[in-house]
Amino acid sequence: MSEFQQPSRPINAGTRIGHVHLKVADIERALGFWRDVLGFEITQQRESAVFLSAGGYHHHIALNTWESKGGSPPAPGTTGLYHVAILYPDRATLADALRRVQAAGIKLDGASDHGVSEALYLRDFDGNGVELYRDKPKEEWPRTAEGVLNMTTKRLDLDALLAEGR
Repeated sequence: MSEFQQPSRPINAGTRIGHVHLKVADIERALGFWRDVLGFEITQQRESAVFLSAGGYHHHIALNTWESKGGSPPAPGTTGLYHVAILYPDRATLADALRRVQAAGIKLDGASDHGVSEALYLRDFDGNGVELYRDKPKEEWPRTAEGVLNMTTKRLDLDALLAEGR
């Protein structure tokens, strides 16, 4: 495996992804997932767009039909967004997200323990990939003997996750 090329001047460590804007076929159907299942709150709504947030931020997720009203998901084998990753603050809130998803009858595509995080993978009602995850404390992240990050993919115990926070 080759060494990673590092930028000559790394980006500021305080930089974060601010929001994701998704093209959807139907706003109300999309709200059925993002608002009704996951619990994001609407901060602003227009005829062809809606902005949603957690905790009163202006928006974390935006949904629009500007170029996609009535459209279908991208075909397999095409480029585009692989998934949107929603970071939960702790294991109990991730367990709550799993309970919401199960109550809505949404099937998981997968569930993994990556050593650095625990993740649930699924699709919204427009076929967009969604990852719901929580980070483990940094001191628990797996590392090689040389101290290099060594992420893994192992089966996530969903029963143990669901027992969290009850």
